[in-house]
Amino acid sequence: MTFLLDPFAAAFVQRALLGGAMVAVVCGVVGTWVVLRGMAFLGEAMAHGMLPGVAVATLAGLPPMAGAAVSAAVMSLGVGALQRRGRLSADTSIGLLFVASLSLGVIVISASRSFATDASAILFGDILAIEDGDLIVLCAAVALALLLALLGHRSFVALTVDPRQAQLLGLRPRVAHVLLVGLVTLAVVSAYQAVGSLLVVGMLLGPAVAAGHWTRRIVPTMALAAGIGVASVAAGLLLSWHLGTAAGATVAFAAICSGALSTGIHALRRITRPTPSSSERTA
Repeated sequence: MTFLLDPFAAAFVQRALLGGAMVAVVCGVVGTWVVLRGMAFLGEAMAHGMLPGVAVATLAGLPPMAGAAVSAAVMSLGVGALQRRGRLSADTSIGLLFVASLSLGVIVISASRSFATDASAILFGDILAIEDGDLIVLCAAVALALLLALLGHRSFVALTVDPRQAQLLGLRPRVAHVLLVGLVTLAVVSAYQAVGSLLVVGMLLGPAVAAGHWTRRIVPTMALAAGIGVASVAAGLLLSWHLGTAAGATVAFAAICSGALSTGIHALRRITRPTPSSSERTA
């Protein structure tokens, strides 16, 4: 039992667990919609698109999370503008801005002679460095994400099922889509400290995919995804402590493994489930 509890006696691990748990709640709620709407590529692009904002904010002596938020917001607005005015498909618009943002971030870092921040912390996060101030910000992010998810739930459902029907019902699918993109941006930015720009999508997709095998209703899926995400954070921190691995990467890997494990268990359960006989089918 001490094997499980000893790591969490350290104050910095406790902060990491609490901060990671709040990230898991946001990603569980938003990740459910990302999976349902097929927005994984957008989430990936948002994550990488934060790099120039983080780099500029670091050089200017500003909080990196503020730069990440600005950069991700510009990314989301750019995708919308290209789709509306350039008549480009969603994946083409996202792909263009994704590469442009990532390239710009590398250019800013390579051109600076005073960039002192470890690039691996930007890419893979530093969950063990979460401070009390970060916890306050994450708490606000959780509250905002839950509020937006609650207010937009009916519109999101209609948008997912049939956008044209949503338009006929007066649910304004374009506004709902913008709000959903804003939620993805919020999740990506809030998860940046914990798992970095490269691994955010693992927290968004892994627990949501894992939860989707066991419930078909949206709200229970969100709740289960959040619970699986919290368990992934705890497991990742525990493994990182005992194996001496990078904490953020281990947490993200645990989240992805939760999806793979759930898929395997669900498939095995279907295979081993007894097939009803012909008399049982007709009864």
